[in-house]
Amino acid sequence: MTEKPASTTAESAPKRDKPWLFRTYSGHSSAVESNKLYRKNLSRGQTGLSVAFDLPTQTGYDSDHPLARGEVGKVGVPVCHLGDMETLFDGIPLGQMNTSMTINAPAPWLLSLYIAAAERQGAERKSLQGTTQNDIVKEYLSRGTYIFPPQPSLKLTNDVVAFTYKEVPKWNPMNVCSYHLQEAGATPEQELAFALATAQAVLDTVRDSGQVPAEDFPKVVGRISFFVNAGIRFITEMCKMRAFVDLWDEICVNRYGVEDPKYRRFRYGVQVNSLGLTEQQPENNVYRILVEMLAVTLSKKARARAVQLPAWNEALGLPRPWDQQWSLRLQQIVAYETDLLEYGDLFDGSAVVDAKVEALKEQAREELARIDAMGGAISAVESSYMKQRLVESNTRRLKAIESGDMTVVGVNAFQEAEPSPLTTGEGSIMTVDESFEKAQIDALNGWRSNRDQAAADKALADLAAAAKEDRNIMEPSIACAHAGVTTGEWSQTLREIFGEYRAPTGVGRAAGAAKEGGMVKVRERVDQVSDRLGRRVKILVGKPGLDGHSNGAEQVAVRARDAGMEVVYEGIRLTPAQIVNAALEEGVHVVGLSILSGSHVTLVTDVMDRMRAAGLGDTPVIVGGIIPHEDEQTLKAAGVARVYTPKDYDLTQIVGDIIELVDSETQEAA
Repeated sequence: MTEKPASTTAESAPKRDKPWLFRTYSGHSSAVESNKLYRKNLSRGQTGLSVAFDLPTQTGYDSDHPLARGEVGKVGVPVCHLGDMETLFDGIPLGQMNTSMTINAPAPWLLSLYIAAAERQGAERKSLQGTTQNDIVKEYLSRGTYIFPPQPSLKLTNDVVAFTYKEVPKWNPMNVCSYHLQEAGATPEQELAFALATAQAVLDTVRDSGQVPAEDFPKVVGRISFFVNAGIRFITEMCKMRAFVDLWDEICVNRYGVEDPKYRRFRYGVQVNSLGLTEQQPENNVYRILVEMLAVTLSKKARARAVQLPAWNEALGLPRPWDQQWSLRLQQIVAYETDLLEYGDLFDGSAVVDAKVEALKEQAREELARIDAMGGAISAVESSYMKQRLVESNTRRLKAIESGDMTVVGVNAFQEAEPSPLTTGEGSIMTVDESFEKAQIDALNGWRSNRDQAAADKALADLAAAAKEDRNIMEPSIACAHAGVTTGEWSQTLREIFGEYRAPTGVGRAAGAAKEGGMVKVRERVDQVSDRLGRRVKILVGKPGLDGHSNGAEQVAVRARDAGMEVVYEGIRLTPAQIVNAALEEGVHVVGLSILSGSHVTLVTDVMDRMRAAGLGDTPVIVGGIIPHEDEQTLKAAGVARVYTPKDYDLTQIVGDIIELVDSETQEAA
C-alpha cells in the first residue's frame, strides 16, 4: 500500500532513526470522495491519516440542520452516522492504521463511530491506534467548535480518557492542542503555558473523578499527547519544543508523581504554521513550510512523532490532491534523502539554545502560576483572561506587520513579483461542488428511514440516562453508533442535558493598537462622520454559519473600536437571520461579515436578501475571508460593497476604508 524508499546508504552508514508519521490533514465533499483521497495518499507513501471533518460534524449537527446550510463538505468530510464512517475507511484496515481525528466537542461520538466501524471490519479495540484531539479548552479560545459549557465538556473528555486507557490502550484520548493558540496570536510563552494549563485541567479532572484507580493514573498521563504549531522563527520554535519537553517532565513528576520515565515522555504531533501563509506570492509558502518543519525535526530530543504540513496554497482555498502530494514529498525528502535521522541531538551543550530554552521555561512558569492562582484553565476561560491575552497578542503582531517592524516577504516588503505560474491553468485550488450537500442530505434521510427506529430510540434513551447519572458515556455512545443514531441526534440528546455555551469574545477589554500614525487620521474621520450623523458611527461585526475562526473578526472589532466606532460583536456561530435582526435592532451604519469556511457565497447572499427584506438595503455590507476572485465578483454582484482577503493585512487602512464607505453611503441615502 505504501511506497518503499530506495536504499541509498552504504553498509557502513550510521543507523537511521525511524521517521515520524507522515500525514496530511484532509477530507472534503463526502465520505466517498475523502476515501478516494486517503487511499491515494497512502499509496504515495503517507503513513498515517489525519481526518478533517466539516463544520456541521465538528459542532454536532447533521447535514440537514439549518445551521449546516452552505457548510456541508466545505472544510472537511461530513460524517453523520456509522454508514458515513464505514464509507470513509472502506478498504483501509483500521486495525493496522494510525488515524488522527481533529474533533473536539463531539469527540466521544466520532471515536464511537470509529470503534464501531473497526468492529464491523473485525478489528479488536485493543489494536486501534490513533488520536482524538478532544481539547475543548482551546475551542473556547481560538477555533470555536465548542458545544457544551466547560464543566460538562471536561466530563466528556474524562469519559474518553477513562475508557480508552483500558479498552483502546494504544489510543491517544486527548491531543492538547496549542496549534490554534498560535494561530490566534499566542506568543511562544503563552503557547507553552496555556497548553500545559489545559493538560493539567484535564488530568486533575481524571485524577479526581474516581474512574481511574490511583495505581493506573501514570498510564493515563502517558497517553496524553500534544499537537503543536511551528512558526517561521524556527530557532525560537525549536527551543520552545525543548522547553515543552522539560516542563512536561516537571509537571509529571511534581504535580502527578509519575516515576516511570516512559509515561513522562512529551509525545507530540505537529502541523506547521498556517497563519503565516500568504495570498501574495503564494509560491513563497513552500520555503516557509520547510523552514518551519525543521523546528520540529532537527532536535532529536524534541522531535515530533507525527508531522502534517499545510499546502502552499491554503491562503487561497482548499488544496488539490497534487498540492497535498507536494507537501508529502517535502517530508519524504527530509526523512529519506538527508542525514537528519542519523545523528543524536544537534543542540545539546549549546549555550545559546540552553539560554533561550531556560528563558521560555521561566516565562511559561510565571504564566502558569497566574492561571493556577485563578483556579486553573477553566476559570481563566470563563473570566476571558486567556482569550483577552490572545486577542492582545494578535493585535501586537498585526500592528508590527502594518508598521514594517515585522517583515513578511511579498506582503510588506519585496512586493514586486512575476505572476506565479502555479496559480494559472486549471486554477490553484479545489472547490467543492454544491451538489454534494444535496446528495449528503438525501443519503442521510435514506439512512434514517432504513434503520431500526426502535433500536435507535432505545440507544439514545440509554445515552441520556448515562449522562444524567454521571456514568461514562462511551459504551452507550458505541451502542448508539451501531443502532444507527446520527451525529445530530447524539449531540442534541446531550445539549438537552448539559446545555449550550457561548464563550467570551475577549474583545471588550483587550488592549488595542496605539493611537498613532494612520490611526490618528482615521479617528478624526470617524469623529467627523459621527458629528454629521448626529451619533457615533456603529458597525456590526458578524460571523454567520459555523466557522469559528474568529481572529480576523476580533481584530476588525478591536481596531474599529480604537478608531472611535461603536462596535457590535456577539461572537461566532450566528444565523443570517440573527445578524440581520441585530443590524435592525442596533441601527448600525455598516455590517461586516467574516467567513473562512468557504461557505461565503451561500451565507452572504442569504444575509443580503434578508437585509433588503428588512428594509436595510441601503446599509452597506462588507465581507472578509478566504474568497477566490470569481466568488468576489459574485458577492459584489449580489450587492456587497467591499471584499477583503488575506492580502489585505493593513487593518487601519481597512477601517479607514469603512468610514469612507459609511460617509458616502449615508450621504447618498440622505
